[in-house]
Amino acid sequence: QVQLVESGGGYVQVGGSLRLSCAASGRTLTLYRTGWFRQAPGKEREFVAAISWSGGNTYYADSVKGRFTISRDNAKNTYLQMTSLKPEDTAVYYCAATYSTGSWYRPEIYNYWGQGTQVTVSS
Repeated sequence: QVQLVESGGGYVQVGGSLRLSCAASGRTLTLYRTGWFRQAPGKEREFVAAISWSGGNTYYADSVKGRFTISRDNAKNTYLQMTSLKPEDTAVYYCAATYSTGSWYRPEIYNYWGQGTQVTVSS
């Protein structure tokens, strides 16, 4: 089992920045990838960004390219640095982890999920 705990969400004005953190614990040795997804009210969960467990490969949704940066450290933490935030970035953000080498943008291939952290961007 793997446990994921997100932190860093909050309330920010348009154009502002936030940094989300995801702490992983448990059986992380064979994880292949961690990622961030988000879900706005009334919408499906959507892919935001992913990073290989080694940190060597990153992937982004088109909607966040150039504004968001995903990274990892050696202490099993995954981060999402969000800049130039827009009202449409408002959502609950979830950290996820998977042993699978499947499509990085598909939520169904992720085995573990955090509880989510709310990000609200106000205009």
